Amino acid sequence: MKREEGPPGGLHRAWEIVHAAEHVVVLVGAGISTDSGIPDFRGPQGVWTKDPSAQTRATIGAYMSDPRIREAAWRTRLDSQVWAARPNAGHLALVELERRGTLELLVTQNIDGLHLIAGHQPARVVEIHGNMRETVCMTCGGRQPTRLVLERVTAGDTDPRCSVSDAGSECGGILKTATISFGQGLVEEDLFRAERAAASCDVMLAVGSTLSVYPAAALVPTARRNGAAVVIANAEPTDYDAIADAVVRTPLSDALPKIVSENPPPAEP
Repeated sequence: MKREEGPPGGLHRAWEIVHAAEHVVVLVGAGISTDSGIPDFRGPQGVWTKDPSAQTRATIGAYMSDPRIREAAWRTRLDSQVWAARPNAGHLALVELERRGTLELLVTQNIDGLHLIAGHQPARVVEIHGNMRETVCMTCGGRQPTRLVLERVTAGDTDPRCSVSDAGSECGGILKTATISFGQGLVEEDLFRAERAAASCDVMLAVGSTLSVYPAAALVPTARRNGAAVVIANAEPTDYDAIADAVVRTPLSDALPKIVSENPPPAEP
């Protein structure tokens, strides 16, 4: 679908664009999970807005060098709202887009794992910033469910180390959730898949993101340059509203089911 010139439409126009599409790429940010009880990062009630020190805990150099930061990070993970969260209507609407056969790829900046819990096929999802439900050893690369590590934290192991045995001895490496921290590079294969899909889709649907974090945000202009229509759904203005064909401000758990519904929402005046 080619972009039409003129001022961007709203919810009805977004529905028209998505329903005419054959290959949709969805870029998802933290805003989709707020209705599941998980705060975003940069919003008025965001994690980093309310606690600037949280951003330090998400920096790889500080995490690897300072045991106090690791201990604080594990306490934060233990208390995270993620463990009780469930997919909301917005997540489920995107699953419906996959079932319909028009979702080419879902690229999520979120680390909560809710898209997979909602029912997406893993092959259709790129968790470009990783998934906190899995933990990786920074020495040997061994992986395990984060819940097992949190059980050790609860039992008093404030800075848990890798217990994988190699030739009769424990690794002892630093453990970290399998997420991309500041200072870490993205997985090249994930980034390549996302860029390739953005360059070949006919609709880019960006939801719940300020589109200010790169390289993920660059997927939107990439799609636009290659002829795709752009739909943006986010509570606040984004850096790419000006190139969008439709901009939706309705909360995502309400807007996304309407965008993928078989019945069009009322046309805006």
